[in-house]
Amino acid sequence: MPHIAHALPRRVIFTLAAGAGFSVASIYYSQPMLESISRALRVDVAQAGLIPMLTQIGYALGILLLAPLGDRYDRRRIILLKGLLLVAALLLCGASGGLSALLVVSFLVGLTATVAQDIVPAAAHLAPAWSRGKTVGSVMTGLLVGILLSRVASGAAAAYFGWRAIWFIAAGLMVAISLALWRILPPMPPATRISYPRLLRSLVELWRQYRTLRRAALAQGLLSVAFSAFWSTLALMLSDRFHFDSAIAGAFGLAGAAGALAAPLAGSLADRVGPARVTEVGAGLVTLSFALMFLLPLLPLPAQLGLIVVSTVGFDLGVQATLVAHQTLIYSLAPEARSRLNALLFTVVFIGMAAGAALGSTALAHFGWSGVVTLATVAGAASLAVRLASRR
Repeated sequence: MPHIAHALPRRVIFTLAAGAGFSVASIYYSQPMLESISRALRVDVAQAGLIPMLTQIGYALGILLLAPLGDRYDRRRIILLKGLLLVAALLLCGASGGLSALLVVSFLVGLTATVAQDIVPAAAHLAPAWSRGKTVGSVMTGLLVGILLSRVASGAAAAYFGWRAIWFIAAGLMVAISLALWRILPPMPPATRISYPRLLRSLVELWRQYRTLRRAALAQGLLSVAFSAFWSTLALMLSDRFHFDSAIAGAFGLAGAAGALAAPLAGSLADRVGPARVTEVGAGLVTLSFALMFLLPLLPLPAQLGLIVVSTVGFDLGVQATLVAHQTLIYSLAPEARSRLNALLFTVVFIGMAAGAALGSTALAHFGWSGVVTLATVAGAASLAVRLASRR
């Protein structure tokens, strides 16, 4: 496609952001509904817990095995195909009659929900270089809001309409957004013609070739450890310390969304001062936000809640700003390989999320909330050290 000298229309950016948000939200809908699902299917909660696990596994494999196809085929066609396949998987979730069937289709939901990882490189491809950071930031806002608010939305919808209804509602939304994307996106000719096995082998070559990619993935992976450690243990801490139920804990996602909404500002800043500088500021903000929570034992309970909210907004803003800047940074390395570069970055991010959940639970069990805060602060500081070392 020829170079575009003007910025993308706002309606195109909004549709791309909505597509990223609705598709990635599909992998989180099940989490607040596990108790309802377990009762309806007459299985215990531990068995129902396999649903989000298989969804996440499917998403991870989809990032690694399917996302690189965006460099080999027209992204517009891939987005439509995967979007419609996600619709089918969501409908099957709502119609599943037993746990075994629901586990299989949950894996397929995760696999096809990686259409979000086709939409973001498409935005980078369509945007002119001078506004690429802002465009990617705007689309990432949709994706991140989808992650943070999907649990709240599905929990509320399930309470009023039943757990099956959320899958049908989600399928309807995905039909609408998939067709809208097909209508507004231009054809995007493939950047390479190499075979699929060669495409996958090139992931290793890209990883070896670009030190900038390795450092970006490592720094963002460390921030993902901190992010996941906090969110995977927050509800338990709030229940133990403040006696809050899961609904109130889920509402803290609104504070996280407030931070995510600033992603376009981070993208604009990356366009002006360079993405590398934004990664340093973002990692520093994450570290400071978590370190502030060491003050919690010194404060009365109402002030503790206020500090947690402020810290949540701060570290979410830092994580998302750094992610947008890292994406802007790596997309400039090899324009013909943006889907593969994105796949490598998010594979490491996913590893960090999984490690953060495991380490956060262990830290909470052995050292309490201060252990979680220490883990998150150290991970943030390590990410900042990686970014500062990149100056050399």
